[in-house]
Amino acid sequence: MNIGIYVYENSEVLDFSGPFEVFSTAARLRRPDWNVFTLGQTLNPIQARGGFNHTPKYSVTSHPPIDVLVVVGGVHHDEMDKADVIAWIVDVAQSAQWVTSVCTGAFLLGKAGLLEGKKATTHWEDLPQLKQLFTNTQVISDSRWVHDGHVVTSAGISAGIDMCLWLVSQIADLELAELTAMQMDYDWKTGTQEDLIFNDFS
Repeated sequence: MNIGIYVYENSEVLDFSGPFEVFSTAARLRRPDWNVFTLGQTLNPIQARGGFNHTPKYSVTSHPPIDVLVVVGGVHHDEMDKADVIAWIVDVAQSAQWVTSVCTGAFLLGKAGLLEGKKATTHWEDLPQLKQLFTNTQVISDSRWVHDGHVVTSAGISAGIDMCLWLVSQIADLELAELTAMQMDYDWKTGTQEDLIFNDFS
């Protein structure tokens, strides 16, 4: 299982470090076959929000097949204008089991046409713009994450951790998701079975 997290200049740090922590912790606990990595447009280091420097392990032109794609948020506007990045997201989405976004990463999925006719969410500040740009998307404002088919979008920043714990429950099982949250000493606020059902919009 290859889990790729796409990062870029001015990404939110927790948008990629949170999901990385969730999946790598789950892998360490019980799923050593999970390969978790970041990737960028190139292999060049990026500077995330707050001046945090990070070097992606892979680039969009050279990486293992991706089973789970996580597209992070941040200052996303320039990324939406990169035709090669958007084309790459479209290509990966055709074979990935799950295509997901954290925060404003939803705008990149929208630009790739992956939110057409679907339910989705993003950071609370950006909900109006998501509605404005993607009029055929039903924007949800009161959920930490939204699942529609194989596309999952989360609300802002820390909500990506909740979404990825839910993904662990789907890819593996709920027990591993709960063990992962416990190991991280993280209060998974939407980790009950009732919430898992509420957030399942398939």
